[in-house]
Amino acid sequence: MFHTFIFFCLWHLIDGVKIVSVTEGDSVTLHTDVIDTEIPRRLIRLIKWRWLGPEKTHIAKGFWRHEEAYHIKYYDKRFRDRVQVDKQTGSLTIRNIRTTDSGLYQLISRFLCEELFNVTVYARLPIPVITRYSTCSSSSESKCVLLCSVLNVSDVNLSWYKENSLFSSINVSDFSISLSLNLEVEYQDKNTYSCVINNPISNQTQHLDISEVCQTCADSVQCCGFTEAVIRLVISAVVGVITVIIVVYDIRSRRAEHKWRTSQSVPE
Repeated sequence: MFHTFIFFCLWHLIDGVKIVSVTEGDSVTLHTDVIDTEIPRRLIRLIKWRWLGPEKTHIAKGFWRHEEAYHIKYYDKRFRDRVQVDKQTGSLTIRNIRTTDSGLYQLISRFLCEELFNVTVYARLPIPVITRYSTCSSSSESKCVLLCSVLNVSDVNLSWYKENSLFSSINVSDFSISLSLNLEVEYQDKNTYSCVINNPISNQTQHLDISEVCQTCADSVQCCGFTEAVIRLVISAVVGVITVIIVVYDIRSRRAEHKWRTSQSVPE
């Protein structure tokens, strides 16, 4: 039995570190079969979960007799309300995971066997925003310059795709307040373009409508003329209503003042 136990521990060491990637806000389970396979089964088994981040903190400890846990204790406040150890397997589930939870997680059993999980938590990606580099251009210009931008990102690629092929790309590893990538297109370009932001596990896409975003000054005036007229009409109406209210209030105030003076001038 002693030799079998040694083989089990070496098998876990040779297996190496398990790589886990997850998106911020999701749940992740660090799977282990240590309870099902660890021997001798007739003894009380103990496992400990630790986070080997900057603070190197204990997460949980559990005792098993036969196939089910009879006592599990949770420690660090950082994880206490968001973690759960499976009573049958010993696997650790972390809910609502945060980017600051990234790091190495260690499972230690009673017999000094261990498993390591390298967890990387990626921030949830924003949807890219496509804007015109300038509000409008003269009708003589042949190209429209666009910007695809995202805010507050790290470890991402920002790319323009033409149809289904990569057209241009930029990446950032450290935190960036703003990341932008430009694109020049013809006004009459009929190709399909899209801007994509991605990290190793997820992506967000914004499709480009050239006819909507790229307009000459003449087109902009024609397009916006009706809207501008409506806005002016609404503003005029509001100003008119306010003027009427002021006039009515002034008339009532003058009448009240006249009535009061008249009452004061009547002899007793």
